[in-house]
This record gives sequence, structure tokens and C-alpha cells, in this order.
Amino acid sequence: MDDKIIGLYAAGLSTRDIRAHLEEIYGLKVSADLVSRVTDAVLEKVSDWQNRALEPMYPIVFLDALRVKIRDAESRQVKNKAVYVALGVNAEGEREVLGLWIAANEGAKFWLSVMNNLRNRGVEDILIAVVDGLKGFPDAINAAFPDTTVQTCIVHLVRHSLNFCGWKDRKVVAKDLKRIYQATDDKEAEKALADFEAEWGQKYPSIAPSWRRAWQEVIPFFAFPPAVRKIIYTTNAIESLNRVIRKTTKTRGSFPTDDAATKLIYLAIRSFEKTGRAVREWVAARNQFAILYPERFNK
Repeated sequence: MDDKIIGLYAAGLSTRDIRAHLEEIYGLKVSADLVSRVTDAVLEKVSDWQNRALEPMYPIVFLDALRVKIRDAESRQVKNKAVYVALGVNAEGEREVLGLWIAANEGAKFWLSVMNNLRNRGVEDILIAVVDGLKGFPDAINAAFPDTTVQTCIVHLVRHSLNFCGWKDRKVVAKDLKRIYQATDDKEAEKALADFEAEWGQKYPSIAPSWRRAWQEVIPFFAFPPAVRKIIYTTNAIESLNRVIRKTTKTRGSFPTDDAATKLIYLAIRSFEKTGRAVREWVAARNQFAILYPERFNK
């Protein structure tokens, strides 16, 4: 019975829907209190998972956010809260969701608390942290992990740029932006950005400045070989994780509490991790990391 209830809850069904389903399919009448008790037991698993020990070193950690509607405990109003997920790739090329955090307000203090949580659970080093350009994030990461290279997610930067475009120009603008992030080095990339601004700056004056503001977190990308660039750029792992979470949460208009959202997202994450954890073409990237970071990667 418990497994059935948790399975239905993981599929995004509400307490009322779970009760109706069990009665219709199995002829079982269960109380709302029983459903709540069973699903609340998931929180114990969440706590164990969120506090488990982690690997000492992760070559890559992706940090991303998605928005979920949750009722605020004090105001009782439904608010868009940010759910932050950290997805690590370990030295063997296996994906591992390191944790999830819900926050009403973002900022350097919040980000630092996330990074300190990872440190307290055993993470000693992160080679590359890929973020989506959130303010205060690079400083918070380097406060906890001074040697970590902070890289802006190129996919997010391109998407942000295309938000300024008219539909008829999007394909051409995307093609011209590609010349920037596919440059051989940072000097060629800066020239490509200048060329882009000369071509599109008058029509879309916000795009080039958005790249320049993020430039210090863009240029680390150009120091890496293609094998590493491909993994950082495509962010397939974090994108597929977000799709799984959104597919689960979209069945709910909103969540009554942070705990309710946490339970469902945790179950979505566990489902995601069953689909396969290996990063494609990791061998080439691993060999590059071993050369680029001989003391940190191989210790």
C-alpha cells in the first residue's frame, strides 16, 4: 500500500486524486491522513539524502534553478520560489545530484550557505562550476572553493540573448553568437563579439553588453579543449534533470508548503538517477582533466 501511494504521489497526484485512484482501481478506501503520513515519510529519506557524504572532488558541478509556485507560510500568498539543484560529475564521469535547496530570495549569503553545505558534506575541491550568471554566485563559490573555475553556462547566455530578438532574426543572431563561443581562444572570441556588436548593436543594443558583463565568467571556457568544452556547453545532464522535475511539478498548480515541493522534487530526482548516470564521451574529458589538473584530479 505504501509503495502504491508513494508511486502515485511521485507521478504528481494530489492527496484527493490518490484516494480516488486507489478506490477506483483497487477498491481501497484510505483516509487523507494516511496518505499524508505515508508521503511525509519521504521527508526522512530526503533528510538522509541531503546530508549524505559526498566525494572529495568533482571535476564539474552544474548549479541551476527553476521556479515553482509555493504558498508562503507567513503571508499565505502563492509565490514563485526558486528551487536550486546542484548536479555533480565525479571523476568516473557519473552524474550525481548533490542536493536541492528552496529559497524565496537569492543572494550571496544564500549561495555561500549552499557551497558551505557541500564542503561540510566532504567536498574538498570542484574544478569547474557551471552557473547561469546569477548575481553574487561566482564570489560565493570562490569564497568556499578558492581554486574553482567559475564558468557561465553558454546555453543560458545564448537563450538570454535571443530573448531580445525578433523571431525573424533569431536564427541569424544565434548563428552569429556561435562564432563567439566556438572561437579558438579568448582573443578570437572578443573579436567575434566586437564583430557581432558592429552587425547587431544598433538593432539589438542589449545583447553584446550582456556578454561583456559576464565576460570574466565566459572566457575560462576558451582555455579548455573540445572534449571538456562540449560537456560544459551542452549541459545535457542538467537540462534533462530539469525536464524530469518540470514534468512532475507541472501537474500541480502550486504547493502548500516548501516540504510538499521538496518531497515531490526529490522523488523526481530519484527517478532521473535511475535512467543512467554516465556522461557521454567522458574518457576524452577525463584524460584532459588529468593533464590540466594533475595534482587536483589525480589525488
